[in-house]
Amino acid sequence: MAAKKERPAPARKTPSSTPAKPVKPAAQSFASHARADISPDELRKLIAEAAYYRAKKRGFAPGYEVEDWVQAEAEVKQRIGTSR
Repeated sequence: MAAKKERPAPARKTPSSTPAKPVKPAAQSFASHARADISPDELRKLIAEAAYYRAKKRGFAPGYEVEDWVQAEAEVKQRIGTSR
C-alpha cells in the first residue's frame, strides 16, 4: 500500500488581512432617501382613492367630502414622503 500524502492546512484569512469593503452611498440609509417620484395625476388618484375609503368607512354621509380629501391628502403625502 502506498502511504497517503499529507496535505498542508489551507491558509486562514485573518480579519486584519482582509480589506474592509467600502459602503455604497445608496446602502447607507435607504429609508432617508426613499421617495417615490409620482406625477401630479398619480398623486391625485392616490388621494382620491384614500378619500373614497375614508368616506366609505363613515357610510358616505354627506357634508364631509372636503375633510375626507384634506385628511387623505395629508396621509398620502406622508406615506410617499413629499411635501407638494
